[in-house]
Amino acid sequence: MSNARNIADSSLVKSTTAPSSPAQGDMWFDTTSGVDGMKVYNGTAWDKMSSSFTATGGTITTSSGYTIHTFTSSGTFTPNITGIVDCLVVAGGGAGGGLYLAGGGGGGGLLTASGFTVAATSYSVVVGAGGAGNNTGRGTEGANSVFSTITAIGGGAGGFTSAHATAGGSGGGSDGYSSTAGAGTVGQGNAGGNGGTYGGGGGGGASTIGSNGSSSNGGAGGAGGASSYSGSIVTYAGGAGGGAYGGAGGGGGAGGGGAGAANGGTGVSGTANSGGGGGGAGNSVPSASTGGNGGSGIVIIRYLT
Repeated sequence: MSNARNIADSSLVKSTTAPSSPAQGDMWFDTTSGVDGMKVYNGTAWDKMSSSFTATGGTITTSSGYTIHTFTSSGTFTPNITGIVDCLVVAGGGAGGGLYLAGGGGGGGLLTASGFTVAATSYSVVVGAGGAGNNTGRGTEGANSVFSTITAIGGGAGGFTSAHATAGGSGGGSDGYSSTAGAGTVGQGNAGGNGGTYGGGGGGGASTIGSNGSSSNGGAGGAGGASSYSGSIVTYAGGAGGGAYGGAGGGGGAGGGGAGAANGGTGVSGTANSGGGGGGAGNSVPSASTGGNGGSGIVIIRYLT
């Protein structure tokens, strides 16, 4: 019995790479950082035998072998042991400009990380709010979203006549009298579009830049980015459309971006927990117009179970 045990111990594979051509019942000690556990081959896959990785925080669901923690507001993520997760972090979208031919707000910054190591400790999760629209000038930027060392930057604000659009995760679109759109953050989003004579530029989105306004219409918001971390494919961080005078407001970008308004209209707000930008206001005639609010962000953390 002692000799048999010694032979078994000496043949146990210890590595970061699974043994090739395993048979059911074969064992392997996975030395991958963050895993460090015994696994047994069940005939189709390697099952971990040691303590299972679990965590608390957010709204917990399961899909396709993953446990998913969704944070639609700020909270705390607490793993029981060191483990590996994937995460999506989307910041709040920027608000559209108000009053005159305003630009659309930029989508919030979007970041993903796969194979991210977490320890057995509590992590604060910050879900950024969307920027607030107003009827007296430029909108406000969205707030950052944060998980561990990952920070997504809030979307830039749409501009209006005397205040240029601002930079952000994605930049805000400029007003109809300006060609100064907000810049995006590299790796998180894109720039907003420039204004035309009577149309504000669209806010930038996670995937594409905002469209320019024209002599009569607002520019469309840039498209956001898609992720399946929620358990289904969802698009986030779309830019918003610019406002217009005499023509049509720009359409909101895929991913929660709000549409821009026509003459006298209010910009459409970005969708909550999408990170979409708020639409730009139309011209102030016959009354002062308000830019749409940016949509709040979201944080999603998943791991295999």
